[in-house]
Amino acid sequence: MVTWRNPQVAQAWIELVSDDPEAVSALAVARAHLPGGRGLKGLRRLRVFEIRGALPPRDQLESLLHRSTQFYNPHKERCALRLAETESPPLSPGERAVVVEDREGARRGAAERWWQHETGSAVEVREGTAWALEFEEEGGEAVDDLALVRGRRHGLLCNPHSQHCRVAGKRVPVPWLSDEEPTPPRRRRTTTRGGK
Repeated sequence: MVTWRNPQVAQAWIELVSDDPEAVSALAVARAHLPGGRGLKGLRRLRVFEIRGALPPRDQLESLLHRSTQFYNPHKERCALRLAETESPPLSPGERAVVVEDREGARRGAAERWWQHETGSAVEVREGTAWALEFEEEGGEAVDDLALVRGRRHGLLCNPHSQHCRVAGKRVPVPWLSDEEPTPPRRRRTTTRGGK
């Protein structure tokens, strides 16, 4: 792992300008088939990039992201940049966030090489998918239930065989994406008749 002299982390949150078919479909499936989705009012999908290293000022960073096809397409997507945990992510006050990362492949080598070529500095670029869930009422347990697939009636957003996920609390951390796999959520114990 690279150690930076002045380590900085920037989060770029990318969202389609038009309706996202994958999010629309996931919302319909959750509402129709999953107990945790009954009170789900809205579901959005965003790509999150974290760029780690010695970074330029915000305006230069925005310009680099805007002119590179490695991060997003400004003709069909919008980008919100976040440089510190004190800055709000592009979430509404009622939304809860879950980030999903591939177990093998969150690093974006092509984006790292493009950055090195354009700036002369080495950075680490990671990508994950953030899901923003909004419920009719507070949905803490429902978020956990919808996040990780545990069976036909539980989970939707993260396949535990190839991905891992993290549920953000009241604040989305910076950094949020990680090399380390999070501790899996506890499974509820079920008992059969007779207490066994």
